[in-house]
Amino acid sequence: MPKEVTFVIQRFDPDRDKAPYFKTYSVPWERKDLTVLDGLYYILENVDGSLAFRASCRGAICGSCAMHINGKHRLACNTLVSRLGSDKVTIRPLSHLKIEKDLCVEMKPFWEKFEFVKPYLMPGSPPPPSGERVQTQDQREELNIVIDCIQCGCCFSACPVTLTSKEYLGPAALLKLDRFVRDSRDGAGQERLNLADGLYGAFRCHNVFNCQCCPKDLDPPRSIAHIKRRIMGIKLLGRGK
Repeated sequence: MPKEVTFVIQRFDPDRDKAPYFKTYSVPWERKDLTVLDGLYYILENVDGSLAFRASCRGAICGSCAMHINGKHRLACNTLVSRLGSDKVTIRPLSHLKIEKDLCVEMKPFWEKFEFVKPYLMPGSPPPPSGERVQTQDQREELNIVIDCIQCGCCFSACPVTLTSKEYLGPAALLKLDRFVRDSRDGAGQERLNLADGLYGAFRCHNVFNCQCCPKDLDPPRSIAHIKRRIMGIKLLGRGK
């Protein structure tokens, strides 16, 4: 194990810089469990206090430290330098979003897409006498493939359509929509599918599969395909009538 690892970080301060540029730092590599986030904190605290990045939980739960690391979208907090296969770590901010400073981006467009798909339970009926909307084990297991999204933005950043079509809902929002379409307790399935059936909904997806980069191993293309099948099934049934 080398004694140092080189961090090459994209820097940009819109108040001072005309364009992004890369700056190189050396970070001591004294532990096998050194993470990219550890390296960033070392730089911030010991080398360059002007470096800007986001982080919070350090447990791959909050999603705030998502960034582009050595050619892949990852969480800095659980990305071990030893597993990158190189003693050089190249870091860029998430793509397709305005850079606020260095590795911090403006997440407003991302959250607007989430708000649009109404990411909350809408039962559509009064609660039962017990006050609990019961699910069977099979119904709950149906959610396992979609429920762990931490809204990190990796799939949104990786998707080329979110760059070329700013109104496109994007893979993260569509996965979240699918999470509630699959929920047996939700009564707004048709309303949700109508939201996904618009010009910038599920059918705007170009099937590039770049969004298969989820740090929680979720599969946005599967959710988008499921939404498309549900929409087309409803339309075919309507024609049959």
